[in-house]
Amino acid sequence: MKRLAIIIFVLAFTLPVASQVKRPLSFDDLISMGRISDPQISPDGRTIAFVVTYHSKSENSTNSNIYLVPLAGGSIRQLTSAKGQNANPKWSPDGRTLFFVSSRDGESQVWKIPVGGGEAQKVTTISTGVSGLVHSRDGKWLGFSSEIYPDCVTDDCNKKKNEEMARSKVKAKMFESLPYRVWNHWKDGKRSHFFVQRTSGDGAIDLTTGDYDTPPIDLGGYVDYDISPDGKEAVFTRNTDPMLAISTNNDLFIVPIEGGTPKRITTNPANDNQPLYSPDGKYIAYRRMERAGFEADQQELVLYERATGNHINLTRGSAYSVGEVAWSPDSKSLTFDADDKGSHSIFRIGIADRMIVPLITNGYNRSLRIAPDGKKIVFIRESMNRPADMFTMDVSGKNLSQLTFLNRERVAELEMHPAEGFWFDGAGGTKVHGWLVKPPSFDPAKKYPMVYLVHGGPQGQWGDQFHFRWSAQMFAARGYVVVLVNPRGSTGYGQQFTDEISGDWGGKVYEDLMKGLDYVVNTYDYVDGNRIAAAGASYGGYMMNWMAGHTDRFRCMVTHAGVYNLASMYGTTEELWFPEWEFKGTYYENPELYKKWSPLEYASNFRTPTLVVHGQLDYRVDISEGFQLFTALQRQGVKSKMLYFPDEGHWVGKPQNAELWWKTVLDWIDEHTK
Repeated sequence: MKRLAIIIFVLAFTLPVASQVKRPLSFDDLISMGRISDPQISPDGRTIAFVVTYHSKSENSTNSNIYLVPLAGGSIRQLTSAKGQNANPKWSPDGRTLFFVSSRDGESQVWKIPVGGGEAQKVTTISTGVSGLVHSRDGKWLGFSSEIYPDCVTDDCNKKKNEEMARSKVKAKMFESLPYRVWNHWKDGKRSHFFVQRTSGDGAIDLTTGDYDTPPIDLGGYVDYDISPDGKEAVFTRNTDPMLAISTNNDLFIVPIEGGTPKRITTNPANDNQPLYSPDGKYIAYRRMERAGFEADQQELVLYERATGNHINLTRGSAYSVGEVAWSPDSKSLTFDADDKGSHSIFRIGIADRMIVPLITNGYNRSLRIAPDGKKIVFIRESMNRPADMFTMDVSGKNLSQLTFLNRERVAELEMHPAEGFWFDGAGGTKVHGWLVKPPSFDPAKKYPMVYLVHGGPQGQWGDQFHFRWSAQMFAARGYVVVLVNPRGSTGYGQQFTDEISGDWGGKVYEDLMKGLDYVVNTYDYVDGNRIAAAGASYGGYMMNWMAGHTDRFRCMVTHAGVYNLASMYGTTEELWFPEWEFKGTYYENPELYKKWSPLEYASNFRTPTLVVHGQLDYRVDISEGFQLFTALQRQGVKSKMLYFPDEGHWVGKPQNAELWWKTVLDWIDEHTK
């Protein structure tokens, strides 16, 4: 008995310790995690509907379904369980029914399901499918977008044209205007139009007839149309310029809910988007950029006063570029999120005093919703070492509370260090911010190889975010210190900081990155300055190509979808406004600036082993950029490899492709740094 007591005593202390042994993150962990999105609060404020997406590596597929959780906290209930997409939930006014978009029978349509239990029923049958569901507050109307042929006035016409195209053995394409392809798909003469349909199930009404796109092909907001509280009017975003490839001139229009001639309500030559009626119907809030042709200007929050036609700019001169917006139920204030010095923060602004009040300023916070009683904010929150979950807080920013614990069991098994922020002096003495993530089982007495990541955009940021495509934790799990710097051009540090990359792609930003590298190597003794790899995508890929011609400090590089030849990039990208802004005109007007910052011009200096990754369906940075770079590396005898995806675009999305991407990238870095 004494021996048994001793054994029990020992087990009581040793078993919990053993169960707490954690392991590094693997790809199977990453791809298996649930991804939460789109919280929607019920009209009575008691329940939140939200979407969880899971990726299946074995089936190489993605599945989304809708779940429910009490706003006060409690057990989660799965509402839908069909294969495919089941997302975009919207509550009926009585809270008894959820409308949502589902591809359960092969095409995306609006369905509805009783919240208390029962079978889902199809609501729409438009042959071209639906996306972007909105609804009127009175519950009478649904709104959505659909890709149609603008010369078709009936759904039968669209259906017939699509069937003829699918049957035809001739796959040639003809086009007469720019752009003829966007992001990862060909336009094929189609336009995206905004439709409304009564919730009773009558036929859909096209509110945006004509040869235009709603939502716009690019530079739109989170949602680019809305229905007025009284259900009599709709507002939408559209670009009517004759050549969309060179225009950022999105404007707002209003139209009667049952159709009619749209009325333009903004005349700003730059980008206006994301319209949202106030609950009392007095205003339409929207985002506005100041400079035409620039896609990364500050997003200002503006109110359109419906009675007078006046426009009231609430945030001009502020430090923040407005992201997603939510109205307070009393229509007296708005809440918005914004990039903020490596975080993505939430702020509130009053209409009367225009005072911007920070509510939460650490971590990455998004998808905010205000409870019907105006007392709580529901939002999604994540950090580099914690995947996203849903949280609530008071509208004052106090009493933060976690509602979901989607990946709790899996995360509990993993060792993932939080991101550590640091600042250093960049080009011209400007303060520059960065993040550092340590590997599992970190020992400060050891020397670790380092991975230096450069973000895309270039007007973007490395936020304190659990990224699935460029996960700092995946690199750290292989035994690397991971460093992510936000150099010139990054967002969240003021508009001037963002602006200082335009026309200077390899200038101050490159100096910022090199000084950041020096700072890390000289400050952190555990970083081995002789074993550093660099990696990046899009503009980050460009910077790999630029650095390859200007420094030999890296053991190897990974360049994904990177710009190599700025002249050919200009001729193949679908967003002509982007290079024309960044390089002060067309290639024909200003060839010297294009040549000055083109990595091609410095290809004779390439010496660093380089992995090139690109997708055939990348129409933002054409596949030819990757092929040209690989040819230059091979022709000069530089050790190189190319990973080519015939079925991916600018990003790698399919689970099995993502697994190959991670294995190839990490093995390449291991080969050259370990």
